Amino acid sequence: MVDGRHAALIRDLTEAVAARLAGAGLTVTVAESCTGGLLAAALTDLAGSSAWFEVGFVTYAPCAKHAVLGVPWECLDEATIVSAPTAVAMARGALAASGADVGVGVTGYAGPSGGTPECPVGTVAIGWVTARREHAQVHHFSGDRGAVRVQAVAAALAGLRDRLEQDFSR
Repeated sequence: MVDGRHAALIRDLTEAVAARLAGAGLTVTVAESCTGGLLAAALTDLAGSSAWFEVGFVTYAPCAKHAVLGVPWECLDEATIVSAPTAVAMARGALAASGADVGVGVTGYAGPSGGTPECPVGTVAIGWVTARREHAQVHHFSGDRGAVRVQAVAAALAGLRDRLEQDFSR
């Protein structure tokens, strides 16, 4: 599912994230939808990840996002399931449930169906939450379902690396 180029990129990003988390004594939690656990798998693929990885949530259905992560129905209905506010709310909910220092939320339409004209297949929203700030980005990836999911994991890791650098650098 992951080609060699993307596998190497994800591994490099994961190692950078791990170094920053371990160096700062921080922990991370993830809340995933369209990536279905691939982000948690990438993070826990590294030996020693139990020192900085708390827990991963796969909340595919809207009712799971609400029940498990506390994403408000208003957010899911008004902002929509695939939106920056929903990704941030997912990350915030994962933080509240886990006690970690940093949360990442990923939601999107990986395809081949599920998108809308306003939010087509390949649209992925990623949110990063720390005690200091919340940040989100909406991406428009191309390719088949697998390609969209892999690109989403890489973007989530790159954003996490950047947030850690900005929010926790000394």
